[in-house]
Amino acid sequence: MKLNMKWKLLVISAFLMVGIQQQAWAAEEHYKFDIKGQHAFIEFQIKHLGYSWIIGRFDRFDGSFSIDDEHPEHNRVNMTLDVSSIDSNHAERDKHLRSADFFDVAKFPKATFVTTSYHQISKDKGILKGKFTLRGVTKDISIEVVQIGQGADPWGGYRRGFEGHTTLHLSDYHMAKAGILGKAAENVELYFSIEGIRQ
Repeated sequence: MKLNMKWKLLVISAFLMVGIQQQAWAAEEHYKFDIKGQHAFIEFQIKHLGYSWIIGRFDRFDGSFSIDDEHPEHNRVNMTLDVSSIDSNHAERDKHLRSADFFDVAKFPKATFVTTSYHQISKDKGILKGKFTLRGVTKDISIEVVQIGQGADPWGGYRRGFEGHTTLHLSDYHMAKAGILGKAAENVELYFSIEGIRQ
């Protein structure tokens, strides 16, 4: 009789644990970047000699994010960026940027971002922190994130859209020739506009 009661308690405990886990999963939503529809963009701007802005983008990247509205500290993003897809609207400059003087894409073709924490500031704003790896160097960065909107789409899916801003420092990533652009080029402003489709 005692053995049966023990087994019953174990079974009840197991069901309770499964129920708790299912509730946790239900609260968390998973999204893929809408790359197919190209409703995602990563752009940058950097000063040229302090006189003007060079503006460009990365054409190839992919990623996903998870949102937990009840526990936003669980929010996270994972992203992979094809550095060779850099496009500053000038073929010769882009060739130089891909070289060992700058991104060295032959050795380091990918950049990655992995979330370490998320701090919610208000309902639609927060600070996303993570490990950003570029040119073989990993640094902690912070991205200011704003949710643009969310809702059903015309094709039966559900979407969320965010924008984010951060600043990188070229010297952190050992870009030997960055100095030729002038001291003002030390800081690179990155802008993200990401729309995700719920999975």
